[in-house]
Amino acid sequence: MNIAYLLIGGNEGDRSAYLQETTRRIQYPGSRLLQASSIYETAAWGKTDQAAFLNQALALETPLDAPALMKRLLATEEELGRVRTERYGSRTIDIDILFFNEDVIQLPWLTIPHPEVARRRFALTPLDEIAPGYIHPVLHKTIHRLLAECPDLLEVKKL
Repeated sequence: MNIAYLLIGGNEGDRSAYLQETTRRIQYPGSRLLQASSIYETAAWGKTDQAAFLNQALALETPLDAPALMKRLLATEEELGRVRTERYGSRTIDIDILFFNEDVIQLPWLTIPHPEVARRRFALTPLDEIAPGYIHPVLHKTIHRLLAECPDLLEVKKL
């Protein structure tokens, strides 16, 4: 079995309902939710002229490999109304694989660890709640240390 650390988030519609429905839907056959962080609210990152996001980190145990899981997650995003029109734009739901075991994966359409995780307080804060001691397989620092060193000053508010 594999352990995937995911970040789910969105800023359109009933944000809490989308997080709940995403959490329910990603428990694919043979997969099991191990942990879920609290829900956090943050201003938009990257493109700031939009509504605030709700974000949550999840630990998912799954028999799927990383590419197969990512394909399923993308399909789940589409099922929940995700439309990709602009980078960092508004969305009903976004599901990112932040880490997958201790794997380092570089494919044209999938990079693990997530290349922006160490620079995003909105990702590190909920992840620190469920996996503070997890060691980034490239940077060789714990999530807790990455959060302490994070240059992102965006406020992350626990709900």
